[in-house]
Amino acid sequence: MRFISVRDFRTTSATIWKTLPDEQEMVITNNGRPIALLTPLTDQTLEDTVSAVRRAKALNAVKQMQQRSIELGNDKMSLKDINKIIGTVRRRHR
Repeated sequence: MRFISVRDFRTTSATIWKTLPDEQEMVITNNGRPIALLTPLTDQTLEDTVSAVRRAKALNAVKQMQQRSIELGNDKMSLKDINKIIGTVRRRHR
């Protein structure tokens, strides 16, 4: 995977577009940090690629929520504790 700075992206974009199909993926960086992913698309691959990216982002979000839950000790909660919290929230929303 090739990494390209924002500056290089601005100054050599024509070259980047030409080499993208061979590279398959390029990461755009700003001050050394990744900010965007370039991947080649066609009319035939657009929807599948977008769906795959969305699935990957959703899985990553779930993983982060699970890790945060463990950090907070929520994995040690009993079913009784969970149901008590659910009941409290439901009563507040009535």
